[in-house]
Amino acid sequence: MTKMTYAVALDVAINAVADEAVKEKLEALKAQIAKKSSGERKLTATQKDNIGFKDAILEGLGDGKYTITDIMKSVDAVNGLSNQRVSALVRQMVADGLLVREEIKRKAYFSRA
Repeated sequence: MTKMTYAVALDVAINAVADEAVKEKLEALKAQIAKKSSGERKLTATQKDNIGFKDAILEGLGDGKYTITDIMKSVDAVNGLSNQRVSALVRQMVADGLLVREEIKRKAYFSRA
């Protein structure tokens, strides 16, 4: 059994309907849903900024191990950001495989992957 998605439901409805005008509307709706779920979305201004901050963090890190506070002190580009935002950016970079997280004595350290 296939997963019932909006696209599958619209296919079933299109095949069941005899009226051509209704079929056209359903096909247009299906095209809109396919466009939305294609994944090609514009980045927001904050997302664009975050990409720049991530690049700066990666460039600013040496070969050592850094805490979030160390990263904030050593990378000038993130100087005005909050601790929470830098932490979120670093967490995303760990998820992307750019950084490695290591816990030593209950404190998180990050280094290049």
